Amino acid sequence: MKETLIDRWASDAATRGIDPKTIYAYRWSMKHFEKFLGHSISKADKMDIRAYVDMHRKKSLTTRTIRSRLNALSSFYEFMMFEGLRKDNPVREVRVRYLSQYKTDSEQHTHQLISVGDAARVIDSCMDIRDKAMLLLMFKTGIRRGELLSMEVSDINWQEQSILLKPKKKRSNRTVFFDDETSYILRRWLEVRESRTPTGPALWISTWGKKIDYGSLQFTIEKVGKLCGLHNSSSPRMEDHFSAHCCRHWFTTHLRRAGMPREFIQELRGDVRKEAIDIYDHIDREELRRSYIAHIPQLGI
Repeated sequence: MKETLIDRWASDAATRGIDPKTIYAYRWSMKHFEKFLGHSISKADKMDIRAYVDMHRKKSLTTRTIRSRLNALSSFYEFMMFEGLRKDNPVREVRVRYLSQYKTDSEQHTHQLISVGDAARVIDSCMDIRDKAMLLLMFKTGIRRGELLSMEVSDINWQEQSILLKPKKKRSNRTVFFDDETSYILRRWLEVRESRTPTGPALWISTWGKKIDYGSLQFTIEKVGKLCGLHNSSSPRMEDHFSAHCCRHWFTTHLRRAGMPREFIQELRGDVRKEAIDIYDHIDREELRRSYIAHIPQLGI
Protein backbone atom coordinates (compact mmCIF):
# COMPACT_ATOMS: atom_id res chain seq x y z
CA MET A 1 0.00 0.00 0.00
CA LYS A 2 1.34 3.42 -0.99
CA GLU A 3 2.35 5.64 1.93
CA THR A 4 0.20 8.77 2.15
CA LEU A 5 1.18 12.20 3.42
CA ILE A 6 -0.89 11.54 6.54
CA ASP A 7 1.10 8.34 7.10
CA ARG A 8 4.31 10.34 6.73
CA TRP A 9 3.01 12.92 9.22
CA ALA A 10 2.22 10.13 11.71
CA SER A 11 5.72 8.68 11.34
CA ASP A 12 7.24 12.12 11.87
CA ALA A 13 5.01 12.72 14.91
CA ALA A 14 6.15 9.43 16.46
CA THR A 15 9.79 10.45 15.91
CA ARG A 16 9.05 13.74 17.68
CA GLY A 17 7.79 11.76 20.69
CA ILE A 18 4.12 12.77 20.41
CA ASP A 19 1.80 10.57 22.48
CA PRO A 20 0.30 7.69 20.42
CA LYS A 21 -3.21 8.65 21.59
CA THR A 22 -2.71 12.16 20.20
CA ILE A 23 -1.42 10.76 16.91
CA TYR A 24 -4.49 8.53 16.65
CA ALA A 25 -6.88 11.41 17.38
CA TYR A 26 -5.12 13.78 14.97
CA ARG A 27 -5.17 11.18 12.19
CA TRP A 28 -8.92 10.81 12.69
CA SER A 29 -9.39 14.58 12.34
CA MET A 30 -7.28 14.66 9.18
CA LYS A 31 -9.30 11.84 7.62
CA HIS A 32 -12.52 13.57 8.67
CA PHE A 33 -11.43 16.79 6.91
CA GLU A 34 -10.33 14.83 3.83
CA LYS A 35 -13.77 13.22 3.63
CA PHE A 36 -15.36 16.66 3.95
CA LEU A 37 -13.20 18.00 1.08
CA GLY A 38 -13.54 15.02 -1.20
CA HIS A 39 -9.84 15.16 -2.10
CA SER A 40 -6.40 15.21 -0.45
CA ILE A 41 -6.06 17.69 2.41
CA SER A 42 -2.61 18.67 1.10
CA LYS A 43 -4.27 20.98 -1.47
CA ALA A 44 -6.65 22.76 0.95
CA ASP A 45 -6.59 26.55 1.32
CA LYS A 46 -7.94 28.90 4.00
CA MET A 47 -11.37 29.02 2.35
CA ASP A 48 -11.63 25.24 2.68
CA ILE A 49 -10.70 25.54 6.36
CA ARG A 50 -13.33 28.26 6.84
CA ALA A 51 -15.98 26.08 5.19
CA TYR A 52 -15.00 23.26 7.55
CA VAL A 53 -15.45 25.55 10.56
CA ASP A 54 -18.80 26.71 9.18
CA MET A 55 -19.96 23.10 8.86
CA HIS A 56 -19.13 22.52 12.55
CA ARG A 57 -20.98 25.69 13.58
CA LYS A 58 -24.11 24.59 11.73
CA LYS A 59 -23.98 21.29 13.63
CA SER A 60 -23.75 23.28 16.91
CA LEU A 61 -20.42 21.72 17.88
CA THR A 62 -18.44 23.57 20.54
CA THR A 63 -15.51 25.88 19.91
CA ARG A 64 -13.42 23.42 21.93
CA THR A 65 -14.17 20.61 19.45
CA ILE A 66 -13.49 22.83 16.42
CA ARG A 67 -10.25 24.10 17.90
CA SER A 68 -9.09 20.55 18.63
CA ARG A 69 -9.71 19.48 15.01
CA LEU A 70 -7.98 22.55 13.61
CA ASN A 71 -4.99 21.83 15.87
CA ALA A 72 -4.68 18.48 14.11
CA LEU A 73 -4.83 20.09 10.67
CA SER A 74 -2.35 22.78 11.69
CA SER A 75 0.10 20.10 12.79
CA PHE A 76 -0.21 18.47 9.35
CA TYR A 77 0.47 21.71 7.45
CA GLU A 78 3.40 22.58 9.71
CA PHE A 79 4.83 19.18 8.78
CA MET A 80 4.34 19.93 5.08
CA MET A 81 6.14 23.26 5.49
CA PHE A 82 9.03 21.56 7.26
CA GLU A 83 9.26 19.03 4.41
CA GLY A 84 9.21 21.83 1.84
CA LEU A 85 5.92 20.64 0.35
CA ARG A 86 4.05 23.93 0.82
CA LYS A 87 4.84 27.48 1.90
CA ASP A 88 1.90 28.26 4.18
CA ASN A 89 -0.29 26.92 6.96
CA PRO A 90 -3.91 27.80 5.99
CA VAL A 91 -5.19 27.08 9.49
CA ARG A 92 -3.46 30.05 11.13
CA GLU A 93 -5.54 32.89 9.68
CA VAL A 94 -8.82 30.99 10.06
CA ARG A 95 -8.12 30.12 13.69
CA VAL A 96 -7.36 33.75 14.62
CA ARG A 97 -10.36 35.16 12.77
CA TYR A 98 -13.07 32.62 13.61
CA LEU A 99 -12.15 30.93 16.89
CA SER A 100 -10.60 33.52 19.18
CA GLN A 101 -13.80 35.52 19.74
CA TYR A 102 -16.70 33.13 19.58
CA LYS A 103 -16.43 31.09 22.75
CA THR A 104 -19.71 31.51 24.60
CA ASP A 105 -20.33 31.53 28.33
CA SER A 106 -22.09 28.17 28.04
CA GLU A 107 -18.83 26.63 26.85
CA GLN A 108 -16.80 27.70 29.89
CA HIS A 109 -17.85 24.68 31.98
CA THR A 110 -16.78 21.92 29.64
CA HIS A 111 -17.00 18.96 32.00
CA GLN A 112 -19.97 17.73 33.94
CA LEU A 113 -19.70 18.00 37.74
CA ILE A 114 -21.70 15.32 39.50
CA SER A 115 -22.62 15.13 43.17
CA VAL A 116 -21.25 12.73 45.78
CA GLY A 117 -24.60 10.93 45.63
CA ASP A 118 -24.35 10.57 41.84
CA ALA A 119 -20.83 9.16 42.18
CA ALA A 120 -22.18 6.58 44.64
CA ARG A 121 -24.91 5.67 42.11
CA VAL A 122 -22.30 5.23 39.38
CA ILE A 123 -20.30 2.79 41.51
CA ASP A 124 -23.41 0.95 42.65
CA SER A 125 -24.55 0.55 39.02
CA CYS A 126 -21.38 -1.32 37.97
CA MET A 127 -22.18 -5.03 37.81
CA ASP A 128 -18.62 -6.22 37.16
CA ILE A 129 -16.34 -5.85 40.21
CA ARG A 130 -13.52 -4.78 37.86
CA ASP A 131 -15.58 -1.89 36.51
CA LYS A 132 -16.61 -0.94 40.04
CA ALA A 133 -12.95 -0.89 41.15
CA MET A 134 -11.79 1.12 38.12
CA LEU A 135 -14.45 3.82 38.43
CA LEU A 136 -14.06 4.03 42.21
CA LEU A 137 -10.30 4.43 41.89
CA MET A 138 -10.75 7.19 39.30
CA PHE A 139 -13.13 9.08 41.59
CA LYS A 140 -10.94 8.63 44.66
CA THR A 141 -7.58 9.50 43.06
CA GLY A 142 -8.39 11.83 40.15
CA ILE A 143 -6.06 9.89 37.84
CA ARG A 144 -6.26 10.09 34.06
CA ARG A 145 -7.26 7.19 31.79
CA GLY A 146 -3.70 6.43 30.73
CA GLU A 147 -2.50 6.41 34.33
CA LEU A 148 -5.25 3.95 35.25
CA LEU A 149 -4.66 1.59 32.34
CA SER A 150 -0.88 1.44 32.86
CA MET A 151 -1.21 0.21 36.47
CA GLU A 152 0.29 -3.11 37.51
CA VAL A 153 -0.54 -5.18 40.59
CA SER A 154 2.91 -4.55 42.06
CA ASP A 155 2.31 -0.76 41.98
CA ILE A 156 -0.04 -1.04 44.97
CA ASN A 157 1.36 -0.40 48.46
CA TRP A 158 -1.25 -1.97 50.74
CA GLN A 159 0.41 -0.89 53.98
CA GLU A 160 0.35 2.80 53.06
CA GLN A 161 -2.73 2.44 50.83
CA SER A 162 -1.03 4.16 47.93
CA ILE A 163 -0.26 3.48 44.27
CA LEU A 164 2.92 4.44 42.42
CA LEU A 165 1.91 5.54 38.94
CA LYS A 166 4.00 5.01 35.84
CA PRO A 167 5.95 8.09 34.67
CA LYS A 168 3.86 10.41 32.46
CA LYS A 169 4.72 13.75 30.85
CA LYS A 170 1.75 15.54 32.39
CA ARG A 171 2.30 14.33 35.97
CA SER A 172 4.81 15.52 38.56
CA ASN A 173 3.95 13.61 41.77
CA ARG A 174 3.45 9.92 40.92
CA THR A 175 2.01 8.76 44.26
CA VAL A 176 -1.74 8.65 44.84
CA PHE A 177 -3.54 7.45 47.94
CA PHE A 178 -6.77 5.50 48.40
CA ASP A 179 -9.09 5.03 51.37
CA ASP A 180 -10.61 2.01 53.15
CA GLU A 181 -13.67 1.64 50.94
CA THR A 182 -11.48 1.72 47.84
CA SER A 183 -9.15 -0.83 49.44
CA TYR A 184 -12.08 -3.17 50.06
CA ILE A 185 -13.25 -3.07 46.43
CA LEU A 186 -9.69 -3.35 45.08
CA ARG A 187 -9.04 -6.50 47.13
CA ARG A 188 -12.29 -8.03 45.89
CA TRP A 189 -11.24 -7.30 42.30
CA LEU A 190 -7.82 -8.89 42.81
CA GLU A 191 -9.49 -12.10 43.99
CA VAL A 192 -11.59 -12.19 40.81
CA ARG A 193 -8.61 -11.17 38.67
CA GLU A 194 -6.70 -14.30 39.69
CA SER A 195 -9.58 -16.48 38.50
CA ARG A 196 -9.28 -14.93 35.03
CA THR A 197 -5.77 -16.38 34.54
CA PRO A 198 -3.80 -13.16 33.96
CA THR A 199 -1.34 -13.21 31.06
CA GLY A 200 0.77 -10.38 32.48
CA PRO A 201 1.21 -7.95 35.38
CA ALA A 202 -1.51 -5.48 34.28
CA LEU A 203 -3.96 -4.64 37.06
CA TRP A 204 -6.96 -4.30 34.75
CA ILE A 205 -7.64 -7.33 32.56
CA SER A 206 -10.49 -8.77 30.51
CA THR A 207 -12.39 -12.00 31.15
CA TRP A 208 -9.76 -13.71 29.01
CA GLY A 209 -6.84 -12.42 31.05
CA LYS A 210 -5.62 -9.78 28.57
CA LYS A 211 -4.89 -6.16 29.47
CA ILE A 212 -7.87 -3.94 28.63
CA ASP A 213 -7.51 -0.96 26.30
CA TYR A 214 -8.93 2.55 25.96
CA GLY A 215 -11.91 1.32 23.98
CA SER A 216 -12.97 -1.08 26.72
CA LEU A 217 -12.62 1.59 29.40
CA GLN A 218 -14.53 4.16 27.34
CA PHE A 219 -17.33 1.67 26.70
CA THR A 220 -17.59 0.95 30.43
CA ILE A 221 -17.67 4.64 31.38
CA GLU A 222 -20.33 5.55 28.81
CA LYS A 223 -22.45 2.49 29.62
CA VAL A 224 -22.68 3.25 33.33
CA GLY A 225 -23.13 6.95 32.59
CA LYS A 226 -26.17 6.22 30.42
CA LEU A 227 -27.54 3.82 33.02
CA CYS A 228 -27.41 6.58 35.65
CA GLY A 229 -28.82 9.24 33.34
CA LEU A 230 -25.52 11.16 33.31
CA HIS A 231 -24.47 10.58 29.69
CA ASN A 232 -26.24 11.70 26.51
CA SER A 233 -24.09 10.66 23.56
CA SER A 234 -26.27 12.57 21.07
CA SER A 235 -25.81 15.93 22.81
CA PRO A 236 -23.12 18.34 21.49
CA ARG A 237 -22.76 19.83 25.01
CA MET A 238 -19.81 18.52 27.03
CA GLU A 239 -21.86 19.04 30.20
CA ASP A 240 -24.20 16.25 29.04
CA HIS A 241 -21.39 13.71 28.70
CA PHE A 242 -20.01 11.48 31.44
CA SER A 243 -16.31 10.89 30.78
CA ALA A 244 -13.14 9.83 32.55
CA HIS A 245 -12.31 13.49 33.11
CA CYS A 246 -15.58 13.92 35.03
CA CYS A 247 -14.04 11.71 37.72
CA ARG A 248 -10.95 13.94 37.89
CA HIS A 249 -13.19 17.02 38.00
CA TRP A 250 -15.23 15.41 40.80
CA PHE A 251 -12.07 14.56 42.78
CA THR A 252 -10.68 18.09 42.54
CA THR A 253 -13.91 19.95 43.25
CA HIS A 254 -15.09 17.87 46.20
CA LEU A 255 -11.67 17.92 47.89
CA ARG A 256 -11.69 21.71 47.56
CA ARG A 257 -15.22 21.92 48.95
CA ALA A 258 -14.18 19.70 51.86
CA GLY A 259 -11.50 22.24 52.76
CA MET A 260 -8.30 20.58 51.58
CA PRO A 261 -5.46 23.12 51.02
CA ARG A 262 -5.01 24.05 47.37
CA GLU A 263 -1.36 22.99 47.27
CA PHE A 264 -2.29 19.54 48.60
CA ILE A 265 -4.88 19.11 45.84
CA GLN A 266 -2.29 20.14 43.25
CA GLU A 267 0.15 17.59 44.65
CA LEU A 268 -2.42 14.77 44.54
CA ARG A 269 -3.42 15.72 40.99
CA GLY A 270 0.23 15.64 39.94
CA ASP A 271 0.13 19.26 38.75
CA VAL A 272 3.31 21.27 38.35
CA ARG A 273 3.11 24.16 40.83
CA LYS A 274 4.24 27.19 38.83
CA GLU A 275 4.70 29.88 41.45
CA ALA A 276 8.36 30.51 42.33
CA ILE A 277 7.68 30.22 46.05
CA ASP A 278 6.23 26.72 45.53
CA ILE A 279 9.73 25.42 44.82
CA TYR A 280 10.51 25.88 48.50
CA ASP A 281 7.14 24.61 49.76
CA HIS A 282 7.91 20.95 50.39
CA ILE A 283 4.88 18.81 51.27
CA ASP A 284 5.37 16.05 53.82
CA ARG A 285 4.15 12.72 52.41
CA GLU A 286 2.53 11.52 55.64
CA GLU A 287 0.83 14.88 56.17
CA LEU A 288 -0.51 14.67 52.62
CA ARG A 289 -1.83 11.14 53.19
CA ARG A 290 -3.58 12.13 56.43
CA SER A 291 -5.13 15.17 54.75
CA TYR A 292 -6.36 12.99 51.91
CA ILE A 293 -8.04 10.53 54.27
CA ALA A 294 -9.63 13.40 56.17
CA HIS A 295 -11.07 15.15 53.10
CA ILE A 296 -11.91 12.52 50.48
CA PRO A 297 -15.70 12.03 50.24
CA GLN A 298 -17.15 8.69 51.34
CA LEU A 299 -19.57 6.92 48.99
CA GLY A 300 -20.93 4.36 51.42
CA ILE A 301 -19.62 1.39 49.44
